[in-house]
Amino acid sequence: MSDRFGNRELSWLDFNGRVLALAHEPSLPLLERVKFCGIFSANLDEFYQVRVAALKDQVAAGIVKPSHDGLSPSRQLKEIAKRVESLVDEQEELLLNTLLPQLVERGVRVCEWNELDEVEQKQLSLEFERNMYPVLTPIAIDPAHPFPYVSSLALSIGVTVTDPRTKEERFARVKVPTFLKRFQEASAGRFIAVENVIAAHLDWLFPGMEIGQVVMFRVTRNADLTVDEDEAEDLLQAVEMELRRRRFGRAVKLDVSDNIDDRTLALLIEELDLEPVDVSRHRAPLALSALSQLASLQIEGARDEPWLPVVPGRLAVAEATGQSMFRVIREREILVHHPYESFASSTEKFVEQAATDPNVRAIKITLYRTSGDSPIARSLIKAAERGVQVVVLIELKARFDEEANVHWAKELERAGVHVMYGLVGLKTHSKCILVVREEAGVLRRYVHIGTGNYNSKTARVYEDLGYFTCSEDIGEDVTQLFNALTGFGRNPEYVKLVIAPQHLRSEIARLIQNETAYGANGEITVKVNAIADPEMVELLYEAAEAGVRVRLLVRGICCLRPGVVETGHIQVRSILGRFLEHSRMYRFGHGGVDGQPLYLLGSADLMPRNLDKRVEVLTPIEHEKHQRWIDETFEHLFAEDVVAFEMQRDGRWMRVGPVDFSEDNDAQARLYKWASDQQVRLGIPETEQDSA
Repeated sequence: MSDRFGNRELSWLDFNGRVLALAHEPSLPLLERVKFCGIFSANLDEFYQVRVAALKDQVAAGIVKPSHDGLSPSRQLKEIAKRVESLVDEQEELLLNTLLPQLVERGVRVCEWNELDEVEQKQLSLEFERNMYPVLTPIAIDPAHPFPYVSSLALSIGVTVTDPRTKEERFARVKVPTFLKRFQEASAGRFIAVENVIAAHLDWLFPGMEIGQVVMFRVTRNADLTVDEDEAEDLLQAVEMELRRRRFGRAVKLDVSDNIDDRTLALLIEELDLEPVDVSRHRAPLALSALSQLASLQIEGARDEPWLPVVPGRLAVAEATGQSMFRVIREREILVHHPYESFASSTEKFVEQAATDPNVRAIKITLYRTSGDSPIARSLIKAAERGVQVVVLIELKARFDEEANVHWAKELERAGVHVMYGLVGLKTHSKCILVVREEAGVLRRYVHIGTGNYNSKTARVYEDLGYFTCSEDIGEDVTQLFNALTGFGRNPEYVKLVIAPQHLRSEIARLIQNETAYGANGEITVKVNAIADPEMVELLYEAAEAGVRVRLLVRGICCLRPGVVETGHIQVRSILGRFLEHSRMYRFGHGGVDGQPLYLLGSADLMPRNLDKRVEVLTPIEHEKHQRWIDETFEHLFAEDVVAFEMQRDGRWMRVGPVDFSEDNDAQARLYKWASDQQVRLGIPETEQDSA
């Protein structure tokens, strides 16, 4: 393994380990710790569906060439299995010996069937008869019944049944329906996993049979789409077909309860075409992402106090005086910071006003991920229905959001929206809105560029920035971008924006090298979700070796190693908390005009896919007040007296900062308070403007 460049997959597991570390924090409210325990499992499911599945495909194809970190695909799989086993053991130890006992102290118990009293058992038996039994399907495995298809992430009950007359033994499978609540309430504060309720009533499903061993198992399958865009005449139809095929992807992992016998395990391994190394045994219930149900319980003092989003100052004034957002943006561009500042009262309001404004002539937008009840999509439909030219560039291949995007593509097309799917071979990951408005006989362009998706659900828990402007240069650049995405053209010239894949790699490289020339006076501060591009890592090493101060805020994957540079000028920090840090911000100390600082924000991380295989947008932030906001954000996140994780010289992550994790030493809490204080200084009350 390379000491100079870390492995991407193992770095991601380090990130998920930091998520699990939050579940260990004794000073966090109990249900928040339970929530993080569940998020750890949900993250791991997606990791296996995509990343591990891809490595298995490489091994199956005979690929032995190591990646940039020096590990071959087969070696990576071995290292992943070892690391995951350790993390899952840690998770189960925490859940079984700490979190569940503490829930009992707060009046919530997760019971086994034999721990329920007679009244509780009778009530659950009635629930089983009415709402479970009619939808359950026992499937026996014998010469007349081949091994059934087991869908990905579906929880299954495996049972050995024996005919008492013939002594013939069979294995059978019962799928636990996903629409059933995972934890059934037996009585106030007492719950039982639904699979245990079903297991207690297997005699209903196998009448007259002797019930033997009962085990739980769960299969994870390859969930990556493989759409050949060059061959697909209709991309929408091709993606829909792949979504149906996804259910039949190759099995990559088998989770089983630890009471499984060798014969049953061997049967499952053989039928699912897996290896023993692909099996994970569990003492705790399987599929712990369901802990989100328990985390949503109402227990006094066991959850975070809600932070109500504030309305950005100038927008609050405009709302109170009946001004449109367009007038506010004409006076000066706006920078908003979600979810501290309301997404509904800024971004959604911008699209809503554009949809109903009689002077708006066109709306163009990129949609990468959106919510199922998207107010923005509804506004776009409303605009199209009243004759506005609406163009939506929708990314059908946004992983795990393909189905929602297919749905909205059809809805929008039915309303008369021009729906496009971007460029062949590239994902459109940029976050842009262009509104063209007629004012005094002249067309003016209004633009929103963000770091996050146009998704009202995630906007409540993802930290992101949004920038509104009517700059002529940026308006022209965004117009050029949409024309390139929807029509034909080659190498459009951009005045302000940095666009991938045409210019982003070369421009970031130029800016790092420019800062390197300043030596000890140089400064690079970057906040991204991931750093995994070898060229960018090497350029940052060179900058630090020249004396440049390099500060990196990386939520997830980081393949850079601070210890490679002896100067000690590289700091790598990760902030995790109640909000998912999602914004991408870049500050180069001498990257602007006349050697002034340059600030950029947008959709791009420092990964090969963002630099080379996606349409990304970074915009400069030039107003002094907005630059101060970004500086303030960086200072809160890099403060020495906040809880954080920092990468050590050898690549290990260490939790740093105060012992207790309280609002006083929580960087996100400080940012929320600071954002709120800005409104108070302006005399604007803190009011809840949306359901965030």
